[in-house]
Amino acid sequence: MGILRTFALGGIHPAENKLSSNAPIETIPVPIQAIVPLGQNLGAPSKPVVKKGDMVKVGQLLAEASSFISTPIHSPVSGKVFKIDNAIDGSGYKRPAIIINVEGDEWDESIDTSTDIVSEITLDSKQIIEKIKNAGVVGMGGATFPTYVKLMPPPGKIAEYLIINGVECEPYLTADHRLMLEKGQEIIIGTRLLMIALNVNKAFIGIENNKPDAINHMRELVKPYDGIEVQTLKVQYPQGGEKQLIKASVNREVPSGKLPIEVGCVVQNVGTAFAVYEAVQKNKPLIERIVTVTGKSIKRPSNFLARIGTPIGQLIEAAEGLPGNTGKMIGGGPMMGKAITSLDVPIVKGSSGVLLMKKEESSRSIESPCIRCSKCTYVCPMGLEPYLLSKASKLSNFEMAENESIMDCIECGSCQYSCPAGIPLLDYLRLGKLKVGQIIRNRGKN
Repeated sequence: MGILRTFALGGIHPAENKLSSNAPIETIPVPIQAIVPLGQNLGAPSKPVVKKGDMVKVGQLLAEASSFISTPIHSPVSGKVFKIDNAIDGSGYKRPAIIINVEGDEWDESIDTSTDIVSEITLDSKQIIEKIKNAGVVGMGGATFPTYVKLMPPPGKIAEYLIINGVECEPYLTADHRLMLEKGQEIIIGTRLLMIALNVNKAFIGIENNKPDAINHMRELVKPYDGIEVQTLKVQYPQGGEKQLIKASVNREVPSGKLPIEVGCVVQNVGTAFAVYEAVQKNKPLIERIVTVTGKSIKRPSNFLARIGTPIGQLIEAAEGLPGNTGKMIGGGPMMGKAITSLDVPIVKGSSGVLLMKKEESSRSIESPCIRCSKCTYVCPMGLEPYLLSKASKLSNFEMAENESIMDCIECGSCQYSCPAGIPLLDYLRLGKLKVGQIIRNRGKN
């Protein structure tokens, strides 16, 4: 497979547990009631354009973008708007959502629902970006940053490389792996669309070498295209982080506090490339996604194509039910995911997986004093000192946290995973980032 590329600093190799890697994508039935949160992207929540009692079709606009860093939301189902009210989401809090009682499955006539692959590209950069914007496409790797914004570099910045993230380094998750195997051709067309949008002539698709079937499949598909190359990457968490992937792919380092465009790179997830294909070539907004449902106790670890707004309980039921020894439900993977408090939490644009952990796996170890072993510093892929940052956050010394570059933390959890003292380093780092971020924003207003 050639040279195994990776990033230079830190990283770990937790047990991969890709239990669902051989499970083909299955389509989940449409829910009886869809709960569609209004805050499904990084940035401002969307603004409803429908009201209680309105009839909607699949793909119809439900909410419009409320600012530049925002995206529209489209109906994932057809039926009647039951109410616009607060509903529980993945954070555990109740937030505004549009709740739709499903009636049939009638799609907006403008959407191409055929299975035909549309490979001919007829639109220019501006038209492609506009379609991506109007379709509500966001980063599908979990960050949910509006995709169209990434395709519009600020003045003075020029994109040289497009990097497609097929790493999926998070343990247990296999949604991207299955997508590459089953929708590889569409991903390649989506990659070409993104290249045109950015006006770049070189794209890299990075895949870790624990997915040899995906690597071989994608390499066959890119053969007709000189500008697209599949790169084999070493299995090293968090290889899928933007800055780590850029270092591995093109050997460039994004400066502290800067974005990838600073070094001429734009990173998009393979799921995003697929969503871009559907948006531009099929006129289909982002209304469904692939979700891995997995865990060591689950009878049938699976990869499901689920409509946005489907309760996670329905996906767990399709995987043959909630195991009796479940201690924790996690949205995402075990490293960066967050605990889910209810089976009623809906699938959203950023839902990559649902992990059910056994009680003995999910219980925290007893915290003991830091022994200054420096393991957390050694594994940090950003070159930070997690023990110091966590102490500053715990003591509310947010000035020190900011000075020690806490905002560069990518919340990968490598530090906490490696800590022999069982200190919840990631919890303190997330708290510190939240507080320092608020301080920085307030400073900018003055």
